[in-house]
Amino acid sequence: MRRRDFIILLAGGMGGWPSALRAQQKAMPVVGYLGAGSAPSSPSQPPSPSQPPSPSQPPSPNQPLLAAFRQGLSETGYVEEQNLAIEYRWAEGHYDRLPASAADLVARKVDVIAASTTPSALAAKDATKTIPIVFSVADPIESGLVASLARPGANLTGISLLTAELMPKRLELLSELVPHARVIVLLVNPSSATAERMIRDVQEAARAKGVQLSILKASTESEIDAAFATLAQQQAGALVVSPDPFFLSRREQLVALAARHALPAIYEWREFAATGGLISYGTSLTGMWRQFGIYTGKILKGAKPADLPVQQPTTFELVVNLKTAKALGLTVPPSILARADEVIE
Repeated sequence: MRRRDFIILLAGGMGGWPSALRAQQKAMPVVGYLGAGSAPSSPSQPPSPSQPPSPSQPPSPNQPLLAAFRQGLSETGYVEEQNLAIEYRWAEGHYDRLPASAADLVARKVDVIAASTTPSALAAKDATKTIPIVFSVADPIESGLVASLARPGANLTGISLLTAELMPKRLELLSELVPHARVIVLLVNPSSATAERMIRDVQEAARAKGVQLSILKASTESEIDAAFATLAQQQAGALVVSPDPFFLSRREQLVALAARHALPAIYEWREFAATGGLISYGTSLTGMWRQFGIYTGKILKGAKPADLPVQQPTTFELVVNLKTAKALGLTVPPSILARADEVIE
């Protein structure tokens, strides 16, 4: 080969490198994770499971959920930083930031948007009609995300947590645990898409039980403090904390305030009871986030959201913290202990 021909051939090959690299980069799909809560470390990258946070930085409630989400992805063949990239966006409890974050993910042309809450899913739905969206939300039908669980249609599908449906059951459990409570307080986040439904359902359950229900609303840390400060005026005998991603992120604050006011409280998720809350009843968050990751992986493999029915939980966890009950001077009825899936002593 003549030297001139070799140089031309070499130049041609080098000219193809950028396009080859772009093709290789494009081969790695990108998931846009849109969260309403707080980032475990930085907004762009969660901590590695092998690198726990330092003692000076308490674990974020999103860490075990993200671990379960990544586990679900791995079960479909996707491992972050190996054959998958994830772009994280966190609203830090400020739901009004979600539309801009969703629009940013759309502009980056991610392959799938994983919306971890109802506000996140609504923002993603408004931002795109073409990019597949997988959600994990309270009630996708009432929120207006889908028209049917069996046939979600369009570009959305995901997981329904059945949070609102279980509210009357939580009031019933709390009344059984604290039968002398004549006034029960319901704490809700007014920013929640299901707040009004939860209030309505718990009011009906309270009337059936013959107890008075008082409604307190909070959507910021300071509003949570202010709500608890009014409990004496409310003559509250017990508290129902409604399920909400913001409340989950503030679970240590909520549990500490309930203890300070010596107020028996029921929550949705076992994470509250594990933190020191009295009792919880609801779905397994880590189990649902694993399914959340599996659905995201299925769509990355080519499944259409319209062909994947919205998944619903089939099992629910009742967790009782006996140490907290003792501190409150409560005796947990044997009927509750017999039904408990976990007893923390």
